[in-house]
Amino acid sequence: MHAPALRRRLSDIVEEYDAKRAGIPEALAAYGRSVAELSAAASIGTAYGGPLLRDSSGPAPWAMEAALLKSAWRHVYEGLAVAEIAPATDKRRFEQLLEKPPAFTLTEIREQFGDYLLNPRHHILRGLAEVFCGLDPAYRSHSRVKVGVSGLPKRVILQSVGDYGTWGTDRLRDVLNALAAYQRLPLVTWPELRALLDDGEACLAGKEIRPGYGEPFRTEARGVRLRRFANGNGHLFFEEPTLRDINRALAEWYGDVLPDIEEEAPGRPRAGTAVARDLQYYPTPAPLARRIVDGLGRIAGERVLEPSCGCGRLLDALRDAGAKPFGIEVDGARAAQCREKGHAVQRANFLETVPTGDYDRVLMNPPFYGTHYVRHVEHALRYLHPNGVLTAILPATARYDHGLLSGSWEDLPVGAFSESGTNVNTCILTLRRPADPG
Repeated sequence: MHAPALRRRLSDIVEEYDAKRAGIPEALAAYGRSVAELSAAASIGTAYGGPLLRDSSGPAPWAMEAALLKSAWRHVYEGLAVAEIAPATDKRRFEQLLEKPPAFTLTEIREQFGDYLLNPRHHILRGLAEVFCGLDPAYRSHSRVKVGVSGLPKRVILQSVGDYGTWGTDRLRDVLNALAAYQRLPLVTWPELRALLDDGEACLAGKEIRPGYGEPFRTEARGVRLRRFANGNGHLFFEEPTLRDINRALAEWYGDVLPDIEEEAPGRPRAGTAVARDLQYYPTPAPLARRIVDGLGRIAGERVLEPSCGCGRLLDALRDAGAKPFGIEVDGARAAQCREKGHAVQRANFLETVPTGDYDRVLMNPPFYGTHYVRHVEHALRYLHPNGVLTAILPATARYDHGLLSGSWEDLPVGAFSESGTNVNTCILTLRRPADPG
């Protein structure tokens, strides 16, 4: 893997790191010799004239190794310009990683940064989608994110917009940087951000700033206006070209045709049990499956049903957690794939099965298309015993637009299903089957 921004091969940087790490004992020995020569130069005979250094023994070897390791990782991180590509959440994760970095090897570098070199556009778009979804549910709703600018909010509201480090100011920086990555503008600096906080139109079309200290500079034309209020809130307004850029980026991220959107507005749930014309199978990514199962708590020994289990990613995670999973899958090849991994799977159209009413839990990733998921959730509830718990992965429109199901909701990260072929925003619904009356 090459790193053009560094103007050096990563293998050469790793080789330099290894050589310098191996050379730490000799460097410390050379330091000791230099200290002795310095002391001799400041003394006559053997008479002691006083200490020249606070710590003449020099740094500990472990401290040298730790400093070298941090330097190597930061050199690559900055040289690859990852901060100009990565979403805000990833940048915060990297800042934590750089404080306690892993071993500096080509394998680890590829693991941490490789995808930013191979697929930078994906991360730029994800960063923009992520930051806007976190500010306004309208950006999380796929029925509102469509080509054109009329359907998107022309402003976002930021709470606690104050000095450096406040929540709203950090989010303001994240918004500007996400736009900058897409528009190929420089990332916002603190002096520029300070200028925008003082003058809400400082970044509208670019402006000459003469601060009270430091050199004058010119802000970037970012097409945004900020209006601050006495309660600490700030309203960030987007000019038409900027709003169009936001819309184009989100349209590219989600795709012109979204799998969970029907051409007509969603109506009543479909009454039939036939498999939908286009269920658009999206298997749960294995890391997400493990995260969701971990969030269920102690489930060892529980009987758990997974309807429409696909290739069995959730079944795998459930078994690893000690549960007793059972799957239902209409596709013969996928059912066979699950059985090859040792899972018990019934091949059937889930909506045509007979509920048993004796499962402790249901964990499901039903079809995303339209509102077809409602029938699956309602049918799955009947498999639970009273007080049994259902957990369903659903498109975000189930929470923000359709309003056909109620329970406890949790948004999943933007791009949670990217590796499965869709950037549709998703969430988790948790609900409990009511106890029998009386």
